Amino acid sequence: MKVTDITELQKIANEIRIGIIEEVYAGKSGHPGGSLSCVEILTALYFNQMNISPEDPASPSRDRFVLSKGHASPALYSTLAQRGYFDKKQLLTFRGIDSILQGHPDMKHIPGVDMSTGSLGQGLSCANGMAISSKLNKDGVRVYCLLGDGEIEEGQIWEAAMTSSHYKLDNLCVIIDNNNLQIDGEITEVMSSYPIDAKFESFGFNVINVDGHNMEQLIEAFNKAKQVKKKPTAIIAKTIKGKGVSFMENQVGWHGKAPNEEQYHEAMKELQGNNIGE
Repeated sequence: MKVTDITELQKIANEIRIGIIEEVYAGKSGHPGGSLSCVEILTALYFNQMNISPEDPASPSRDRFVLSKGHASPALYSTLAQRGYFDKKQLLTFRGIDSILQGHPDMKHIPGVDMSTGSLGQGLSCANGMAISSKLNKDGVRVYCLLGDGEIEEGQIWEAAMTSSHYKLDNLCVIIDNNNLQIDGEITEVMSSYPIDAKFESFGFNVINVDGHNMEQLIEAFNKAKQVKKKPTAIIAKTIKGKGVSFMENQVGWHGKAPNEEQYHEAMKELQGNNIGE
């Protein structure tokens, strides 16, 4: 299934956002801000770009996705449910003691999750291994890795970036969710990673800057990345933390807390209002 209609992809993204709010409200905990900021990225990948099949989630020939910023699991879970990997009703079990949908992705228990993540900074190393394996096996698998802009303050990211470039991993595409906020505030105040594009260029990456909420730009960037040879690609996606829920947008306080009942209904009314006229 490949969705090419931009309007349809935008509707899917809105449904994924609704799922995110339902998850964190039901679980009374979670990370809505950074989950909402990466929705268009995940929508473009899972519904337009990646070679995947919910009917065969462990297929050796599938493309791989690593959510390095594992605390944004509500976004990944909602995307997987929307794509058909498991019933959407399971989203309401988020962080429950017996649920497969824990606070960070678990590849052993969740269909469609390719890597268990949560310790920030480690995802790109895992993605490198997957990309190198595909090169050795000559199986044509592409690997996508989503990083947070606060996460790239971790030194391991840059060791991994050297590895990506050294091994000419042109089947690897890194996406940086550049929403400019992390748990303690703006990244410029905590530990600036700017200029992000120049840093990745200096590490030997092909770099593309996009509006991370513009579906056309994202699809064009992913398509361009597929044409690049002998170097990995880094897509710097400028995003808004909390995107889609007005009172959460650009508010650092929504990094890691759940809405109360009033806020939940306000957020759902706003998101469901986007579906009017379907």
